[in-house]
Amino acid sequence: MTIAEVLSDEALRGREFPVTRHKIFLAHAGVCPLPRRVADAIREYAAQAAEGDQEEVDLAQRVGEARQRAARLLGAAEAEIAFVGPTSLALSCVASGFPFRKGDNVLIYHDDYPSNVYPWMALAEKGVEVRCIPAPDLGRIRRADVESQVDEHTRLVALASCHFVSGWRIDLPGIGQWLRSRRIAFCVDAIQTAGAFPTPVAHVDFLAADSHKWLLGPCAAGILFVRREWQPLLRPPIHGWHNLHCPDFIAQDNLTPAPGARRYEAGSDNLLGLAGLHAALGLILELGVDAICRELLRKRAWLVDALRTRGWTVLHADAPPEHASGIVSIHHPTTDIAAAHARLARAGIVTSLRADRTGRRYLRLSPHFYNTDDELARTVETLSRVLP
Repeated sequence: MTIAEVLSDEALRGREFPVTRHKIFLAHAGVCPLPRRVADAIREYAAQAAEGDQEEVDLAQRVGEARQRAARLLGAAEAEIAFVGPTSLALSCVASGFPFRKGDNVLIYHDDYPSNVYPWMALAEKGVEVRCIPAPDLGRIRRADVESQVDEHTRLVALASCHFVSGWRIDLPGIGQWLRSRRIAFCVDAIQTAGAFPTPVAHVDFLAADSHKWLLGPCAAGILFVRREWQPLLRPPIHGWHNLHCPDFIAQDNLTPAPGARRYEAGSDNLLGLAGLHAALGLILELGVDAICRELLRKRAWLVDALRTRGWTVLHADAPPEHASGIVSIHHPTTDIAAAHARLARAGIVTSLRADRTGRRYLRLSPHFYNTDDELARTVETLSRVLP
């Protein structure tokens, strides 16, 4: 299956993405609807699990394949992939297990999604200084902004690959290369790019991404990447039978971690979630992230032009392709954004309401590759009716 086939064959589109039969869904930066094959995979596993021991269902091969697919998606090794669930938990694992010393500092962006802010703020209790990057505009973080805050005590920089409101994608390779040259660890919240844009880990040390946004998977079935050389140093903050050596389920005298990144998987797998993640990763890899990226940038360019022409202000409207994403957030000085959001909802068009620190509200549009040009045009036309 290709993106062109999906967009040109409405029967295929409706079969593979059931939400399209009754809604225009433009909120993939929030929580996505499940594609048919993902829902079917979960349903199939649940039906089999109803017949006996849930762990006896033949899912082990699919869990292994899911780990291989996640590694392929990121350009990582299979042994560098862990399944720990939500992005918040994965980032907290890194923050809690990292070998910080009193007097070290960590660099964050205070207006990132809270999942990538709070775990680092909590380190202040351990004597770690938490520094914030002064971005010139919402989410627009440049390498120079990172460089300006780093000193000899900076141990780690934690950033999002793409801002959840403004849609600005950072220069992941450029920032990562610069940090690596200075032996500073780089942790990335990649939930807004994984599955939508290439998100390579060549210059990243830690990465977290749940699957319920652009990966088109279920909630709490996320990916944690831990670079191989960091695994002996990043202490697992949670311990259990699954990530420590315990033959015959007998506790041993010493804590011996499981090999590879599985040392961060403390308890039983989220088997329902991993059944869905396996299918979702297969879909994304089948279509190709590069092809998805091109289609999302094409849709964004059309939306930005159409919305600006009609008087809407678009955040980072002139972002170059390397910094643009599938997120298009808009506002208007004389329009009630909440009312616009509600009007779209009544018309069967699903979008998101978001706000910034000043209290300004935004209407966030985040189409995926399977949304059609006609759906985008109908959305813009509906929005035109709420303007004064």
